[in-house]
Amino acid sequence: MSEVFEGYERQYCEASASLTRKCTAAAALQGGNPPPFPNPAISVVPPSESSIHWIFGRAEKLKQKAAEIQSGIDGAEALIRKMDLEARNLQPSIRAGLLAKIREYKSDLNNLKGALKRITSGNAQQGVREELLESEMADALGVSADQRSRLLRATERENRTTDRLRDSHKTMLETEDLGVSILHDLNQQRQSLLRGHDVLDEVDNNVGKSRRIIGGMMRRMDRNKWIIGLIIAVLVLAILVILYFKFVH
Repeated sequence: MSEVFEGYERQYCEASASLTRKCTAAAALQGGNPPPFPNPAISVVPPSESSIHWIFGRAEKLKQKAAEIQSGIDGAEALIRKMDLEARNLQPSIRAGLLAKIREYKSDLNNLKGALKRITSGNAQQGVREELLESEMADALGVSADQRSRLLRATERENRTTDRLRDSHKTMLETEDLGVSILHDLNQQRQSLLRGHDVLDEVDNNVGKSRRIIGGMMRRMDRNKWIIGLIIAVLVLAILVILYFKFVH
């Protein structure tokens, strides 16, 4: 298995465990019971500050945890995309098992998305109830219109800041995906260069073999020349000996 894939897998498992803990904590926070809070419609006793702070504090905590979970899910999706890209670059015998793992991780991530959806849905319903409660508390506590206006403006600024952060996070993920794509292209070019290097090595080996064959042929030609020259010399010597004996005797 690729070490790069194992690294992504380890990061995903850690992120999944962290997201599971956060979802459990958010669900527990969502189901918590508030301190005693009198109904302004039937009671002349104003609600206590602890009750007010608990209700709005819980809403803020739920919103914060939902944002953290969404950010973690986005990061986990990016890790799954990286694992999928890395697995498709491996050998077919290894690729099938890794793709099966990736399908399991996608199913696990879908379960986490479902948990986040339930949390945000419950939080939205809680938000409606808290808006109604806020109106009642405003009447019970005599909150001025100016204070309510400032509160709404602060809430709008917070929402705009949250949207900007979400857009920035989305841009960061898109940039990360682009970087992964560039790394994939560079890896393919590297593989092409390595294959070209192997071809050049093979050509160089063939050229070396050809040189050795040609050198052997040249040595055999030189040896044959010496043999032919020796034969000619022997024949000339034999002819001279024959002529000598013929004319002398």
